[in-house]
Amino acid sequence: MKLQVNGTTHEVDAPADMPLLWALRDLLNLTGTKFGCGMAQCGACTIHVDGAPVRSCVTPVSAAEGKAITTIEAIAASEVGQRIQAAWVAEDVPQCGYCQSGQIMSAVALLKEHPQPTDADIDTAMDGNLCRCGTYNRIRRAIHRAAGN
Repeated sequence: MKLQVNGTTHEVDAPADMPLLWALRDLLNLTGTKFGCGMAQCGACTIHVDGAPVRSCVTPVSAAEGKAITTIEAIAASEVGQRIQAAWVAEDVPQCGYCQSGQIMSAVALLKEHPQPTDADIDTAMDGNLCRCGTYNRIRRAIHRAAGN
């Protein structure tokens, strides 16, 4: 099966029902996307498929064939991704860092859809991205900073 990941086409030998997360991590060695819960509840595995945030732990690899997949490894290729990453650093968002790739992927998707998000927009977009360290206020500030609010 062929997957288009971060602008490159890869041929992968994977069962159709393999979670996309494992194809990315184990077959393509793109380990920035994290395994958290395996049930699409924590957001650590968030990637973009055709620009939309998707939980890769429950998405079968076959569902992504022929679609544009973006992982945290390529998020800085977009201007919005660069702004989010810079804001994350400026606001000192990460503590343990485990959830950060999923948080950033969701934040980038939010700003691409809503360039000037309200707090309600942020709450809706980031719902389901859990941070055990509780950096939610810093995440919100970073998103506002990246939006220029």
